Amino acid sequence: MECCSWFLLSCLLWSSLILGSHQLQSSQRQVLLQLRKHLEFPNLLEIWNDHGIDFCYISSSSQVNMSCQDNFVTELRITGDKPAKFDNSVGRVIPNQTLSENFSMDSFVVTLARLNSLRVLSLISLGLWGPLPDKIHRLSSLEYLDLSSNYLFGSVPPKISAMVKLQTLILDDNFFNDTVPNWFDSLSNLKILRLRNNQLKGPFPSSIQRINSLTYLVLSSNEISGKLPSLDALSNLHLLDLSGNHLDSKLPSMPKGLVTVVLSNNSFSGEIPHQYSQLGQLQYLDMSFNELSGTPPATIFTLPNISYLNLASNMLSGSLPDQLSCGSKLQFVDISNNSFTGRLPHCLRTESDDRVVKFDGNCLSTGLHHQRAESSCMVMPVKHKNSGGKDVGIVVGVAAGILVIVVLLAFGFLVLCRRYCPRGISEQHLLHKAVQENPAAGFPSDILNSARFISQAAKLGTQDLPACRSFALEELKEATKNFDNSTILGEGSYGKLYKGRLEDGTQVAIRCLPSSKKYSFRNLKLRLDLLAKLRHPHLVCLLGHCIDSGGQDDYRVNRVFLIFEYISNGSFHTRLYGNF
Repeated sequence: MECCSWFLLSCLLWSSLILGSHQLQSSQRQVLLQLRKHLEFPNLLEIWNDHGIDFCYISSSSQVNMSCQDNFVTELRITGDKPAKFDNSVGRVIPNQTLSENFSMDSFVVTLARLNSLRVLSLISLGLWGPLPDKIHRLSSLEYLDLSSNYLFGSVPPKISAMVKLQTLILDDNFFNDTVPNWFDSLSNLKILRLRNNQLKGPFPSSIQRINSLTYLVLSSNEISGKLPSLDALSNLHLLDLSGNHLDSKLPSMPKGLVTVVLSNNSFSGEIPHQYSQLGQLQYLDMSFNELSGTPPATIFTLPNISYLNLASNMLSGSLPDQLSCGSKLQFVDISNNSFTGRLPHCLRTESDDRVVKFDGNCLSTGLHHQRAESSCMVMPVKHKNSGGKDVGIVVGVAAGILVIVVLLAFGFLVLCRRYCPRGISEQHLLHKAVQENPAAGFPSDILNSARFISQAAKLGTQDLPACRSFALEELKEATKNFDNSTILGEGSYGKLYKGRLEDGTQVAIRCLPSSKKYSFRNLKLRLDLLAKLRHPHLVCLLGHCIDSGGQDDYRVNRVFLIFEYISNGSFHTRLYGNF
C-alpha cells in the first residue's frame, strides 16, 4: 500500500512538471493575441481563435512554430506570404504588400518586448514596414533574430549592440538605407550576420574583423564601397558573400577555413593573391564581373575541395599551363570574357571530364567560335613615371594621332554629307539608304569609296564587338541608381559622365549630353547609328544610345545619352602627369 502511495505521488509530481513546463500563462496568451491584431489577423494565425486550446500544444507547421518553457514563450516563428519586392515608394503603404497605414512598428515591438523570455524570434514576409525602433533591444534574451523579407527602412538600430546573447542576426531583403553599422564587435557571440539585399552604404565595417565567433557573413547587394580589409582573424568564418557592392580595392588575404567565397559584381582590381591557393577547405569561389588582372594562380584550379570556380568578365590575361591539373571535385569553371591566350589546358576541355567549362570571349587558340583576335588580348606594357620624356612623348604622339584621325573623320563625314545628302533630301530617304547599302561593311558604299581609312578602321574594329543598340531610359536609371551623384565620373562642357552597371553586369560609361534643338529625333538617331559603326581596337566602343524626346518623337530632343564601354585605366590627364 505504501508503495502504491509513493507511485501515485510520483505520477502527480511528474505530470505537474510537464504541465508547468508547457502551459502558457494568461498574460503571455494575451500578448500573442495582441500581436495577431497588430498583424491584421492573418489567416495563418486563425488557430489562435480557439480559446479552449493551449497555444504551447499547437502543432508546428511551416508557417507557425512556437515553443514554451516554464509557462513562457521562448520561440516564435511566423512566415507570411508577403515577400518584399523592390518599390521606389518604400516608406509608404504598398497595397497587397505591406500592412496598412494603421500598423505601427514601434507599437508592435513594444508588444513583442512583453515576451521577455524569447530566445528565438523569426518574422518573415509579414509586410512589416517602417523604421526598426531601438526598443528591439528590450528582447535581451534573444539569441536568434530574423526579420527578413519585410519593408523595414532607415538605420539598423544601434541598441542591437546591447543584445549580447545574440548569435544570429538576419535582416535580409529589407530597405535599410543608412550607413552600414560599425558596432558588430559588441556582439561577442555572433555567429551568423546577414544583411543581404538592402541599400546600406559606406565603407566595410572594420568591427567585423574582431568577431572571432563569426561563421557566416553575407552583406551582398548593398552599396558598400572602398577597401576590403584582411579577414584573416576570422578563423571560424566558413561563408563570405560580398557580391553586388562597390568595393574597389585589391583582394585581401582570407581565412583558411572558408568554404564559400562570393565577391562577384564589385570593382576589385589587381591580381588574385597566391594565398588563395592555401584555402584547402574552399568549395565555391566566385570573383566574376570585377577588374582583376594578371594570370590567376594555377593552383586554385587544383584545390582539393573546389567544385565551383567563376572568374568570368575580368581583365585576366596570359596563358594557363597546358599541363594544368584540375581538382577531382571541380564540376564548373567559367573563365569567359577575359584576355586569356594560348591553348586551353587539357583538364578544362569539356570532353576530357564530366564538368562544365565556359571560356568564350578570350583569345584562346581552340579552333572554336566565340574567341577574339589575339591582338585584342595583348597586354600593354606598364609605363612608369621615371621613364622620362620619351614615354610622355609616345603618349602625346599617340593622342595627337588619334586626334588627327577624329578630325579627319568629322571633316570627311561633313564633306560627304554635303555631297551626297543635299539640303532638300528627306530624312526618311537617308535612313532608308543607310540601312539598305552594304550592311556587312557597316557604311554606305559611297562613303567607303571616298574614305578608305574609315573602312580600314571598321575592318579592324568590328571583330567580336557588341552591336550598338538603343537603350531605354529606365535601363540607364537602373544602371546608375537613378543617376545618383555617387556614380558621376566627371563633368564638363559635354555634360556629365556616369559609371553604370547594366543588368547583365557589364560596366559602362554613360555620357549625358545637353539638350539640343538642332536635330530632330530621326535625324539625330541616324547620325548616332553612323557614329556607332566607327570601331577600332584603339577607340572606345560606343555600345548604344538613348534619346529622351519627352514624348514628342519627331519634333523635340530633350536629352541624349551615349553609352560607351567602360575603361578603368583613368583619364588622359592622369596618363600624362599622374602616377601610373
